[in-house]
Amino acid sequence: MPKSINKVILIGNLGKDPELKYTNNGTAVAKFSLATSDRFKDKAGEFQERTEWHNIVCWQRTAEIAAEYLKKGGKVYIEGRLHTESWDDKETGQKKYRTEIVCNDLMLLGGRGGESAPDHDGESAPRSKGSSESHGRGGAESMPATEITDDDIPF
Repeated sequence: MPKSINKVILIGNLGKDPELKYTNNGTAVAKFSLATSDRFKDKAGEFQERTEWHNIVCWQRTAEIAAEYLKKGGKVYIEGRLHTESWDDKETGQKKYRTEIVCNDLMLLGGRGGESAPDHDGESAPRSKGSSESHGRGGAESMPATEITDDDIPF
């Protein structure tokens, strides 16, 4: 059993189109914001909606797929891990933090125009089960993607 787990699963809407760039060694990286919302009753019994914004980072082929298919307002399923960076602000000298979700799997839940677009299996397309890349100071690490099939299930 692992000593710890760092896993995030989100379903939400893109706040902006993904921004695709390439590192100096040619690795694709896409960044975008994702909004998730929940509803709750306040003390007065009125329904309120709260929106949380998440910073998403995709690497390698997953980044290219995100940039090609994801559009502002589109609904997407994201699976990944939390990653927090820190730096010293040049102007104030204060320590700043940024927490991101490093995506290793995404699935478009609507078509290009935002409408539902299931493929032949009844699932929405496209789906990317890609590798993720660590972009910390320790260099890059690649995690191979493995797909689980019906043959892998023991019952």
